[in-house]
Amino acid sequence: MLGIWATPLEQGLAYAILVLGVYLTFRILDYPDLTVDGSFPLGAAIAATLITKGIHPLLATCGGFLGGALAGTVTGFLNTKLKISGLLAGILTMTGLYSVNLRVMGGRSNLPLLREKTLVTLSQDTLGFNWGAIVLFAVTVFIIKIILDYFLHTEIGLGLRACGDNEKMIRALGVDTDLYKIVGLALSNGLVGMAGSMIAQYQAFADVGMGIGTVVAGLASVILGEAIIKPKTILRATLSAVLGSILYRFTIAIALRAGFAATDLRLVTAVLVVIALSAPKLKEIGLFKKRSEAKKAAKTNPAIIARSATALIGSEKHASD
Repeated sequence: MLGIWATPLEQGLAYAILVLGVYLTFRILDYPDLTVDGSFPLGAAIAATLITKGIHPLLATCGGFLGGALAGTVTGFLNTKLKISGLLAGILTMTGLYSVNLRVMGGRSNLPLLREKTLVTLSQDTLGFNWGAIVLFAVTVFIIKIILDYFLHTEIGLGLRACGDNEKMIRALGVDTDLYKIVGLALSNGLVGMAGSMIAQYQAFADVGMGIGTVVAGLASVILGEAIIKPKTILRATLSAVLGSILYRFTIAIALRAGFAATDLRLVTAVLVVIALSAPKLKEIGLFKKRSEAKKAAKTNPAIIARSATALIGSEKHASD
């Protein structure tokens, strides 16, 4: 029934787990974390290696989560304890993870899963080839979203949100902000590692270079989602992240069908992010600025104000009669 749109829907739901992780660092903690480009293939490498050794795919997926969480903990330790800047700490961890990922996969840059039982193949055997992956990813994302919504309303979750909003203030109240940063980065990269393990099972292989540009794609998804659903609450914010992931994958699919080459997708992603981030500034230039000034002038025009006051007085008189 979905036809050609089944693949971008599957990918959007699968990558939504990663986008929720990116949302935690960039929006909740206000932390520029580049560890994502390394923790994503780390989760894929761990899951693929464990599956090829006969471990159940569900346990292998949990292993991907733990591997990503450990990578995030390292980044948090470098930033909070060794006082390395957040951006540089993420770059250092990401760089080191490249060698770690090769080690995990036994020195190979690519590890196939074509003849292995994975969560995707198990779901397809149960629910059918067309709906197996969609149902699996949709249920997984729904469960993670519910847990994340609940977690961000707990005492620890509120501490994470306060740490991102005003770190100095919450530190003055006696809160250990270093610990909260480490916990937030561990949870974020744990979700990213879990997404990597799910993508590896979906694509039937793990590759050491599959994390390149992941953080940009995740950020683009977050921005697209926030343009559709305003993140006024945590429930709406996580929903916008999931929707943004799906919209981003559909945008990529449309770009391919429009004639763009696969090598142009990074450029398309960069342009999407630039447009989304610069949208507020675009309103201040050119035609947008003229329209905005015209609206302001109309609001301050004495004649219009007088007419509005007359109409208001008339309505009040009519109501009193």
